Amino acid sequence: MSKAVAAAPAPVEVTVYAKADVPTRFGVFKVVVFRNNQDDKEHVALVVGDPAAASADTGVLCRIHSECMTGDVFGSLKCDCGPQFERACRAIQQEGAGVILYMRQEGRGIGLGNKIRAYALQQQGLDTVDANRALGFPDDMRRYDIAAEMLRALGAERIRLMTNNPRKVNELRNQGIEVVERVSHVVTAQEHNVHYLRTKRERSGHFFDELDLRGAAGK
Repeated sequence: MSKAVAAAPAPVEVTVYAKADVPTRFGVFKVVVFRNNQDDKEHVALVVGDPAAASADTGVLCRIHSECMTGDVFGSLKCDCGPQFERACRAIQQEGAGVILYMRQEGRGIGLGNKIRAYALQQQGLDTVDANRALGFPDDMRRYDIAAEMLRALGAERIRLMTNNPRKVNELRNQGIEVVERVSHVVTAQEHNVHYLRTKRERSGHFFDELDLRGAAGK
């Protein structure tokens, strides 16, 4: 008797569900809401200028930002997400063209509730990596195939990526996005997130150096 062959997963498809210009304290963004056939979340692009033209020229300035309710909305000091998002908003406004993808992947993909459970474990002395593992999750569950399709839909297949994360660069390249430059995206550290940032560097290979962390944190 022949064994059943599992069906290959459907390729990612994204569609634009809504778009409008939205004035913000950073400037006006075209907000583009995407839906896809892979999850039940709406992912968002904040767009300035003509991404396709910038992509064809020197590569469009781009940030792939994972949702962080605690940092982006509540102003948590435990991470660098809020300041990174604000820095990206200012950077693409100053550039005159750019894309920020706001991906609904809270807590590196484990969700808000599990992220707060991980915070409780961190209060007991675990770092971010070990806290996730103690809850039964991998270090990072984020995916980049949906982000890549969103970039393609915007005509932004050549990017200058604002990130300190080497995995993000490699994952996007694996999805067929040409990352022509990695743009450093380090923000000021402080006493509440310096251990988090050191964990990023030492256990996840992020591009920080010791001077950035010690100097900014006053240590």
